[in-house]
Amino acid sequence: MKQPLTNADEPLWGRTLRRIRQIWPIGEHAALKDAVAPELPEANWQRLRDKIDACLEGRGGEVSARARAAELGEAYLVLNAEGRHNFLELLAREYDVDNAAVEATISRRSRSTDDDERRQLNLELRNLLEPPRSKLLRQFNDLEEGVKFLVDLRAELIPWAQGDKTLHALDQDVHRLLASWFDVGFLNLRRITWKTSAALLEKLTESEAVHEIRSWQDLKNRLGEDRRCYAYFHPRMPEEPLIFVEVALINGIAKTIHELLDEKAPMGNPRQADTAIFYSISNCQAGLAGVSFGNFLIKRVAADLSAKLPNLKTFATLSPVPGFLGWLNAHLDELELSEHEQTAIQMLKETGSPKSTFRKLLHNKVSEADSDISNILQPILKRLCARYLLQARRGDKAYDRVAHFHFSNGAQIEQINWAADLSAKGIEQSAGLMVNYLYKLSDIEKNHERYTGQGKITASPTVRKLAKL
Repeated sequence: MKQPLTNADEPLWGRTLRRIRQIWPIGEHAALKDAVAPELPEANWQRLRDKIDACLEGRGGEVSARARAAELGEAYLVLNAEGRHNFLELLAREYDVDNAAVEATISRRSRSTDDDERRQLNLELRNLLEPPRSKLLRQFNDLEEGVKFLVDLRAELIPWAQGDKTLHALDQDVHRLLASWFDVGFLNLRRITWKTSAALLEKLTESEAVHEIRSWQDLKNRLGEDRRCYAYFHPRMPEEPLIFVEVALINGIAKTIHELLDEKAPMGNPRQADTAIFYSISNCQAGLAGVSFGNFLIKRVAADLSAKLPNLKTFATLSPVPGFLGWLNAHLDELELSEHEQTAIQMLKETGSPKSTFRKLLHNKVSEADSDISNILQPILKRLCARYLLQARRGDKAYDRVAHFHFSNGAQIEQINWAADLSAKGIEQSAGLMVNYLYKLSDIEKNHERYTGQGKITASPTVRKLAKL
């Protein structure tokens, strides 16, 4: 099903366009954007084809090719959502692999008995299997802000590609290019502090996806002396964070997010801390979905912290369980609950809205009878959460996306914490539960291999006993 077209991202493209107009070498090639209507009707497509063909043929040398690519990029940016969708449809449908040429080359290769000729045909086949649009997309890499342009283009393309096989193929082409350009070996790790530019701090605030940054004071607290924030950057996007992680330097493993985000808590001494708690990790670029570098981030940060703060002995997370209550509601009839447990869950349902009831229970703003419900529910929900993390699967991988991320990185489940996140989001998604995943540096590779190779999850004896495994 085709996704609805909206102009929700127009402000983003507007900012991009203002930057690009100042730096892209459009010059005398500025006619295309004025020659097409904002919705790019089919009557305008031939002008677009002519410009794309000129780019692909490399007419006029490298400088002219860069100018044409910039002109195409600016034309794309001034289109409305419908026009940009049409632009991508044309690129996807008319600049794909030439299937007839591929089949002809395969046929020639199958008939050939000469080794040199077969090697040459192999090369021709590899070239033919790369769609012409990929060559066009690569030309943006040579432009300042061109990489960011493609990242933002893919952010808009992803929802349109769902259910549209042609646009999905284009999305995969863009993804492959970005994955090669954003290899972790090209990325720079930088620590973010309160002295970092306000513009960059604002981008982090907007991108925080786990625990909302409520104010500048909240952000300042997260960047204090007993806190650390690290982000990956790409050399072609030096002021655009790709992904960032927030770390608390404390003594012992934190059991609730509120103790870490408490702005009134006294400042700790990072050199006396024995534990680093990774409590939030957020992607900043929607267009880099599926480009994996988050796993390297945690390991790089752990290594950096170990080198600078040798007193740190424990590396763990305090993580949400975003899929737990959704899974529980969907599979409640399959869980073979005891009569005692069924009665407790039914008591919860009968109190009205689960969200409001949980909030009351977890804040202890309840009557004596409700406290009894809380005491009954706590062991039940913790046990069910342990079963969810250890047993619920998508194929041979963990059902919970956060759990899958940490298992893939070599972590183990250390403990499950009750009343750990009392925010509306934390209650709605996971009944306030949070999980500590332990990164034991000596076991990371072994745990990673067991999970990725055999689908086996490592957990502490306490969690396995909780799940009765």
